[in-house]
Amino acid sequence: MKMPRSLFWRSVAVLFALLLLYQLWLFAHICWWIKFNPAGSSFMADRLEVMQDRNPDAELKHKWVPYNTISNNLKRALIAAEDAKFVDHEGFDWEGIAKAYQKNLKKGRIVAGGSTISQQLAKNLFLSTKRTPWRKGEEVLITLMLETAMDKRRIFEIYLNVIEWGDGVFGAEAAARHYFGVRASQLTAEQAARLAAMVPNPRYYDRHRQASGMLAKTLIILERMPDAEIP
Repeated sequence: MKMPRSLFWRSVAVLFALLLLYQLWLFAHICWWIKFNPAGSSFMADRLEVMQDRNPDAELKHKWVPYNTISNNLKRALIAAEDAKFVDHEGFDWEGIAKAYQKNLKKGRIVAGGSTISQQLAKNLFLSTKRTPWRKGEEVLITLMLETAMDKRRIFEIYLNVIEWGDGVFGAEAAARHYFGVRASQLTAEQAARLAAMVPNPRYYDRHRQASGMLAKTLIILERMPDAEIP
């Protein structure tokens, strides 16, 4: 039995309205976070749920610290490692995306992502770890919202405070204390480069801190850090 055409279009209109309201809800959060710090992220909530399935008393290691109390070494290291054009692009590094696509095509599997710091933050703040058909499209929309509402310094400040750095370890301050027993403001260039090298697979590197791949990448990041431009 066919659905009446009028009912079909009403259903489409309701669905569109709900999607629009959801986007407005996301944008309202982003506007709020221009001045106020997020308490956490969707990714942090997902990780805590997984950890508490194993141990109900598990807690995340996380402490928010202001941008100017985080070592510039770490800022340069992350930009050198993750997004060299961060201060110049508007959310997307199209050249980087094209290179990642070619590399993945050549290897026949996903070995490079091409995601910018803004895109990574969009995923961390709002999106589930579950892969859905519309997830990439939502990431694009949230990235545009972030870049429209916030300046680069604020985007980077939030990123530095919510990024995953180990099993239950989130943010620069918790990472600095977890791995080196220092504050985020005290990180040396080498320590910062090691943390930046961990970003693609932090839980693995938390367990394998002398992994040859991470050590090799640390040296590359150290070489690139002097040229990294930070907001």
